[in-house]
Amino acid sequence: MARPTSTARRELGGELRRLRAERRAVDVATALGWSESKLSRIETAHTGISEADLDRLLTLYGLRVEDRGRLRDLAKRGRARAWWAPYRSSVPDQYEEYLILEAEAVRIAEWEAQVMPGLLQTDEYARAVIETGADIEDSEVIQRRLDLRMNRRVFFEKDPPPALQIVLDESVLRREVGGRGVLVRQLGRLLQEIGERAEVEVQILPFRAGAHAGLTESFLVLEFAESTRNPVVHSEGLTGGLFRVKPEEIDIYQDAFDDLRERALSREASRTVIAETRDRLAR
Repeated sequence: MARPTSTARRELGGELRRLRAERRAVDVATALGWSESKLSRIETAHTGISEADLDRLLTLYGLRVEDRGRLRDLAKRGRARAWWAPYRSSVPDQYEEYLILEAEAVRIAEWEAQVMPGLLQTDEYARAVIETGADIEDSEVIQRRLDLRMNRRVFFEKDPPPALQIVLDESVLRREVGGRGVLVRQLGRLLQEIGERAEVEVQILPFRAGAHAGLTESFLVLEFAESTRNPVVHSEGLTGGLFRVKPEEIDIYQDAFDDLRERALSREASRTVIAETRDRLAR
């Protein structure tokens, strides 16, 4: 009988910890270009590992190719239930790492200065964002990434649903991603989401707020149910996402988000601004 996913992950994690032996986790992660948290999640069975990543790890540990069959089988079983598995070939490893964290989060606090957050995008708005990516030319890859983004909405299907707290720069409401019609419909979706989902909170940071703590980058803070698990900060870049896990860094980003919320409009006033912007653009 095939091992359940969780059992396979635990067994694989134990084997990988044994193979790492006296090596420090930070040294292994650095050698592979990973975050230390990624290696930790694999070893503690919080997540699976791709075949390519497993081979890189086992090569670093000096395990011969002919001795890897059992570990590859465990890794394959450990990946079986990830909903995004059909899209793995179309996304970078960093994005899969983010999806794993998003799936486990109980609260996401997001500051966005450029585009609508991915979890709230319409398909046409998302396509316009994806098509601007400098790394994509293949239409099939674009479609697969679009399907993946739309399927991320399983985030809201958990019971209880996670909290999503968002601060949007006012410019996001005016940037005509995909054209004016696309933006109008996107703003309509945004109003629908905050009207129907009590767990979704959106505040608008108006231009008149002036200088603020989020001037340098957009970011989000993911928080988890496990009391022993620290929050993780994620920010996007042109070449992939960046994760921050050091407590002192997390504190800085959480303080920045608190500052943004204080400077932003109330939820009610924000909803009014969104509706007024949509109506003005629709004329």
